[in-house]
Amino acid sequence: MDENSLRQTLRLIHGEEAGSGPEGRCEIKEAEKPDAELLDAYSRAVIAVVDAVGPAVVSISIATERRGSEPGQLGVGSGVIIAPDGYILTNDHVVQEAKNLFVALTDGSSLAATVIGTDPATDLAVIRAIGSGLPYATLGDSGSLRAGQLVIAIGNPFGFQSTVSAGIVSALGRALRSREGRLIENIIQHTAPLNPGNSGGPLVDSRGRIVGINTAIIITAQSIGFSIPSNTAKWVLSQLLTVGRVRRGYLGITAQQRPLGRRLVRFHNLTAEFAVEVLSIIPNSPAGEAGIREGDLIVAINGKEVSSVDHLHHFLSEWPIGKAVKLSIIRGQERFEKEVTTAEE
Repeated sequence: MDENSLRQTLRLIHGEEAGSGPEGRCEIKEAEKPDAELLDAYSRAVIAVVDAVGPAVVSISIATERRGSEPGQLGVGSGVIIAPDGYILTNDHVVQEAKNLFVALTDGSSLAATVIGTDPATDLAVIRAIGSGLPYATLGDSGSLRAGQLVIAIGNPFGFQSTVSAGIVSALGRALRSREGRLIENIIQHTAPLNPGNSGGPLVDSRGRIVGINTAIIITAQSIGFSIPSNTAKWVLSQLLTVGRVRRGYLGITAQQRPLGRRLVRFHNLTAEFAVEVLSIIPNSPAGEAGIREGDLIVAINGKEVSSVDHLHHFLSEWPIGKAVKLSIIRGQERFEKEVTTAEE
């Protein structure tokens, strides 16, 4: 290599100008610079969120005993601190039946924690670490999310602490079954990659606000993750902190969805082709005291048609406990109404 070529190569290596340079130089053309600037803005947004929220994300572990009765810890999931006095939001399945909890912060410190309350119906739980002045993140408004919006997941998959992944909101209003079979509604579907251990960690928007709590993945699929919306978490959180449990109204029945015959639908002028069939009545329950019987078909509640048990659960979750509801019943060919005063589940 002659002296001029060597000098030019050294300039290129050190990022210096090298005159007109070789024709094969890889560089961004002027017309492409706006796209690069957009990517830089995207990177800056993600970095800013991680810097702001990352310290509030914790790794949750359960104390165990190893051979020889030596204490150990089993990593189980993630959580996010939502108040400086140590309140942490996570998944119910992360802390289910846990007795000795510990949370690890990003600064390397470890704090003992206790379970404040859990809600298996939404797979949410609140625990409290023994500490004060802790870094915390703010719950945002999941109702303002839009499909295509940037979201960032932070958690501890497979024990790798403070792992960050980014994606977009794929869809809103999804539904998932909790372990106890209740339908969790308004689930956020997103493409931020999740793995075991991400459970309980936050899903955050570009302003650093928590918009969801990551709860589930589809193992056989890629880039399909689900989060409990922050608005649901706010409601559950307030119930757990003030009452110690989530209060929901119930009627005292077991039921199933039942298809209706076309004649019955036309005769009673219904728009839905399904009803909720009462399979059994719990003794001394609100439904039993109101005269509801096995085999009754519930077609509406307070004038609004219901066609599944999930519709019934959704209504009761938002209805005040102790307040009467009006059930529209079909028994045989007759349709009539019964008032039932809801009780606490």
